[in-house]
Amino acid sequence: MTLTSAGAAAPLAVAQSGAGGRAGAQTTPLLKPKRLRPGMTVGVVAPSSPAAEDEDVRYGLELVESFGFKVKPGKHVFGRTQYLAGSDAERAADLNAMFADPQVEAIMALRGGYGAMRILPLLDYDMIRRNPKPLIGYSDITALHCAIHQRCGMITYHGQTAMSPFTTYSVQEFQRVMMQPQARMRIGAPPPFEKGPGKVDRENRITPINPGVARGRLIGGNLTLVSCLMGTPWEPDFAGRLVFLEDVHETPYRIDRMLTQLVISGKLAKATGLIYGKFTDAEAKGNTFSLEHVLMDAAKAVGIPCARGVMIGHVDDNTTVPVGVEAEFDANTGVLTLLEPAVS
Repeated sequence: MTLTSAGAAAPLAVAQSGAGGRAGAQTTPLLKPKRLRPGMTVGVVAPSSPAAEDEDVRYGLELVESFGFKVKPGKHVFGRTQYLAGSDAERAADLNAMFADPQVEAIMALRGGYGAMRILPLLDYDMIRRNPKPLIGYSDITALHCAIHQRCGMITYHGQTAMSPFTTYSVQEFQRVMMQPQARMRIGAPPPFEKGPGKVDRENRITPINPGVARGRLIGGNLTLVSCLMGTPWEPDFAGRLVFLEDVHETPYRIDRMLTQLVISGKLAKATGLIYGKFTDAEAKGNTFSLEHVLMDAAKAVGIPCARGVMIGHVDDNTTVPVGVEAEFDANTGVLTLLEPAVS
């Protein structure tokens, strides 16, 4: 941010590259994968960082099995190359193989971390388009969601990885979106909290920022990955979309930098609405703006409906967000509603 002589944050300027309307842009029908059912075979791949121990991998595979699925591990799911789960070629080969395998009916990432961006040039998008199936994961997997959705027109699913802690909330959200589709469904609502004298939920609060109701197809994910994809062939298109963002272990000034890029490039102003999920472990230390200030500053700069606190992100109670599904966001209440089934 640029500071005025008085030390206050000057309003962010929005690049004049054109702003989208508040109603979602009309798009052609997307590829919608089939719903998950017990007995299906789920492929588990590690497109990003490795698990610390082999037993962590086995734990993740058993978690997937606990839903009643059969599990097929990727050939290199136990791989380790420094901070990557094997070489770029190996990780890309595993993901390509899972989409090509007719026995595999869905794909889940083992974990996030770092590395998914590195394999984007190595994926066979034509083959993936011919074999639509659910791809599930979050954090670093945002790179795959953005690239595959953009290149293949396929809905993917920003949700728990195989090694994620599955709480009662995250299990219910996963099952509702992936296994029990409805024509209209709210997702990402704060988990139940028993209020009482001296008891008010502080952790999971909805904070309206810009009023209004917006519609559009969902796009976004981890802010770091979204901002890093800008300027690449896999840059997400925000025009007429509902953008959702979350992150972890990023200080306010780093979040400021990434949001400022989206604002001054004119990209964010093309969206119909902005959904802030959870920005966890974003401690403000020393001479700094608060996280609240940074998030509000960017939202006010683009002026589209926006609220903070939807259950999307690096939290145990994490919802499953179908990237590409038509949705409505009421920024006055923080209610995010899918307007169509997320799976066929």
